[in-house]
Amino acid sequence: MSSARTYLDFERPLAELDSKIDDLKALNGSGADGADGAKDGSRIDVTEEVVRLEDKATKQLQAIYAKLGPWEKTQVARHPSRPHFHNYLDGMMTDFTPLAGDRKFGDDQAMIGGLGRLRGRPIVIIGQEKGHDTQTRLKHNFGMAGPEGYRKIVRLMELAERFDLPVVSLVDTAGAYPGRGAEERGQAEAIARAIDKGMSLKVPFVTVITGEGGSGGAIAIATADSVNMLEHSIYSVISPEGCASILWRDSAKAETAAKAMKITAQDLIKLGIIDKIIKEPMGGAHRAPEKTIKSVGTAIISALKDLDALDAKALIARRREKFLAIGRDLA
Repeated sequence: MSSARTYLDFERPLAELDSKIDDLKALNGSGADGADGAKDGSRIDVTEEVVRLEDKATKQLQAIYAKLGPWEKTQVARHPSRPHFHNYLDGMMTDFTPLAGDRKFGDDQAMIGGLGRLRGRPIVIIGQEKGHDTQTRLKHNFGMAGPEGYRKIVRLMELAERFDLPVVSLVDTAGAYPGRGAEERGQAEAIARAIDKGMSLKVPFVTVITGEGGSGGAIAIATADSVNMLEHSIYSVISPEGCASILWRDSAKAETAAKAMKITAQDLIKLGIIDKIIKEPMGGAHRAPEKTIKSVGTAIISALKDLDALDAKALIARRREKFLAIGRDLA
């Protein structure tokens, strides 16, 4: 692991170990040509110590990630190096053609979608893009779509039906954009229509929650036949900070809220809200993005194969029953 890696608060012991490993590797690499080793040809060999520390770091990483709580998982889900939608497009898709605009107002850069092939299979893929630096985050509005974004994905779902193509959505948003302009242009109505379209879709529909699955901004593109979730992602009706602000009028109590909200994949599969957990590499998706993207692609293909035998009527009936069943056994 590089010393330039972004470490989360609970990973600080790892940061110290990795820093020591980097220092030792630098020392080991400078022996033959360095000033100290040039006179007598001596070389400082710290290979054994590096191996020992790397083993210690691996075990510590495993120990930390084996006992992550909801708040720690929230931080992992928001990690800036976690794969974003454009990474999945580059790593999973071929022949991707983006389609823009809702044919009513404009194009929303927080919601991306288009046609492409996933391991040779033609699909319509949609998802939120957060951006990876200041410029792209502003361009994509931090992954928070306005009404034109949700109307765009309804248009793409209708296109998928017309050409009998499955729909795949990748969810990663803190929520829909809450600005005044979005409300004036019918944000709630656009989200409701997107949910309705997902529920009545006549083709297979697979969702993967890859980071944050926040509120209506997430469920608008997640009313799917198969709802999958990366191991350290979160999915909730509101962010922990928002929940804390409402309940205690103090966003600093977000950690307490996260523990009470049942937002982790492990909680949600027990509640029947999601269908499958996709295992992440040790230390989270941000430590091995390519491996994560491959796992997500495999999970999507597997889910689509399970749905191939169902016709439109069966898909709609099954999907409707799936969502109506949520919460029935909790009384």
